[in-house]
Amino acid sequence: MDIPALFDLHGRTALVTGSSRGIGRAIALALAQAGANVAIHATASCDKAREVADAAAAFGVKSSVVLADLGEDGAPARIYEQVTSALGKLDILVCNASVQIPKPWLETDLDDFHQQVNVNLRSTFELMQLAAPAMQERGWGRILTVGSVQESKPHPDMIVYAATKCAQTSMTRNLARQLAPHGITVNNLAPGVIGTDRNVDRLADEAYKKIVLGKIPAARIGEPEDCAGTALLLCSEAGRYLTGQNIYIDGGMSL
Repeated sequence: MDIPALFDLHGRTALVTGSSRGIGRAIALALAQAGANVAIHATASCDKAREVADAAAAFGVKSSVVLADLGEDGAPARIYEQVTSALGKLDILVCNASVQIPKPWLETDLDDFHQQVNVNLRSTFELMQLAAPAMQERGWGRILTVGSVQESKPHPDMIVYAATKCAQTSMTRNLARQLAPHGITVNNLAPGVIGTDRNVDRLADEAYKKIVLGKIPAARIGEPEDCAGTALLLCSEAGRYLTGQNIYIDGGMSL
């Protein structure tokens, strides 16, 4: 068995939402290094998205920047159109973008609720609807959603965020059964506490960081690259017999 060949993504095209930074960036660059053409998504034009696209292109693949706010109506369709126009097709869909609004649940208003549901759940559903039919026609596809350790350990101030991640994984498991006969795998990656921009300010509080580390058996904060290897497995031929799974990348926090 040629193990390296199983991870080879030459000839495949991937979209990673929310990939101008953090976990999305790490996943996009891992896919590019494995040979996939990649579309880097950001909400609005920014230097970071272009920098990630340039870093991906340095691996000898095609790259493109696609822009849209996933909280807006019609955004998934605009993204899909941009990807297929720039790169020709979409074989690998990684739904990584999300919105997290930490508030006590009684202070969470409907705007907070809708923003998180629209980006974290509705946009994933719409992107799957757009991408899956062509994958079915070709007999090959990979759909990977990015959830959270909060699916098993919900934070009291992130009730809506945690709920959307649970719902997304339920949707993933449902579609995995339906799409498996067409050569499409559908899985969820659930990171724990990762040192991304989202967590920098909170983790700068040493007292808070100590409490967090006390909940992680590995006793360290994860890095975006810790998620990249598993994502590559799930998006390549190496993961062809893995579908409907929810894999925690959390240093044991979900235990």
